[in-house]
Amino acid sequence: MERTRPTAPSDAPAPTPPAPTPPAPAPSAPDACFPDAAVLLDGLPRQRSGAAAVTGGSPPQPVTAVPTRRVRVPRAWRLLPTPTGTPFTFGYGAVLAAVSLGSARLDPALVHTLLQGSSTDVVHLVRTPVLVLLTSALWIAGGILSPYAITLLFVLAALERRIGGVRTAAVFLLGHVGATLATEVPTGAAVLAGHLPASSLHRLDYGVSFGVAASLGALAGLLRPWLRWPLLALFGWVLVTDLIAFTDPLTDWGHPIALLIGVATWPLVRRWHRARRPLPAR
Repeated sequence: MERTRPTAPSDAPAPTPPAPTPPAPAPSAPDACFPDAAVLLDGLPRQRSGAAAVTGGSPPQPVTAVPTRRVRVPRAWRLLPTPTGTPFTFGYGAVLAAVSLGSARLDPALVHTLLQGSSTDVVHLVRTPVLVLLTSALWIAGGILSPYAITLLFVLAALERRIGGVRTAAVFLLGHVGATLATEVPTGAAVLAGHLPASSLHRLDYGVSFGVAASLGALAGLLRPWLRWPLLALFGWVLVTDLIAFTDPLTDWGHPIALLIGVATWPLVRRWHRARRPLPAR
């Protein structure tokens, strides 16, 4: 058996060196402005920022959203009384509507008797002042669709939303009682002095117009000047027209007096309004 002699290391053939890799061709001039694809594909979420770093450009600035200002449109239903927003105006209006609709179904003679018992003339003011001052404000002269009845809903609702129900009732009663006494007390004094006949002590005097006039005067002090002065001028023109007609002297003089009573409450209602307004956020 023939023995094979191992090959010496010096006798082994030398390894062939690898062929040199030819250099990558230089990018042409149009392609020089584009970043390397490896940079763009390295980390997809930040590929453009990486490209900006390679090309030497500044990173894109974040876009700031411009806040849009919401235009507040006044809601029509806020002009009317609601059970939750203006409970006093809503409840008082419901009582007035019930009394007006109920009296329309009663016998006219009975209604006249009830009106006489609720009249705030001199005789009733001497006998039962508190009763007649309250019950006289439950009747609407001219019916439920009279101008003062409709004005009552809008004026009292607007005033109550600004100063509250209890304070609105106080302003209404102040004008109702104040204008009534300011007209009836001089009438009683004139009868005692002999300047008016004794029949002037007995008259039908009821309704909500004095309270409405005082509430409108108070509300004007809480409105902006561009709305306050035209409102007072328009209502004042109506009162002057009634005075010129002079169909009911005591009532015609009572309306301007009630309006002045409401205007006199401006410092008070403005302080109440500021107390109800929420404090501004700091």
